[in-house]
Amino acid sequence: MKRVTYFAVFEPAADGAWGVYFPDLPGCITLGDSFESATRNAEEALGLHLWGMEADGEVIPSPSAPPMDDLPQNAVLAAITVYPDLVRQEMESRSVRTNVSLPAWLKNAAESAGLNYSQVLQAALMEHLGVEHNDATKVS
Repeated sequence: MKRVTYFAVFEPAADGAWGVYFPDLPGCITLGDSFESATRNAEEALGLHLWGMEADGEVIPSPSAPPMDDLPQNAVLAAITVYPDLVRQEMESRSVRTNVSLPAWLKNAAESAGLNYSQVLQAALMEHLGVEHNDATKVS
């Protein structure tokens, strides 16, 4: 499975929190109340940032060498690794809300039958599209 690693700069704050940014990826920033939470947040931010760039058709820059000469005072440099395929799969498989219009009589009948709208709609859409659950993330 493909993995990517970018260097992140962790800057301490007076209250023990840490701000994090990725020099190779402008706009990819996060923070945490502790170094550990900042590290977890950096992994999530990196994965989502790369996923968003890919989804928008942007060119994803190759990771560069660590910026040793340009580190702010008291900053910590750390390598953050993510698996873009796992992030993509998670994002494409997440549940999202959608608004559906139904005739009132059909809504009443479904509620009387105790139907779960989400399950019925998912099953109907997959049948209509001819996809299995495992193939659903491949539909565009």
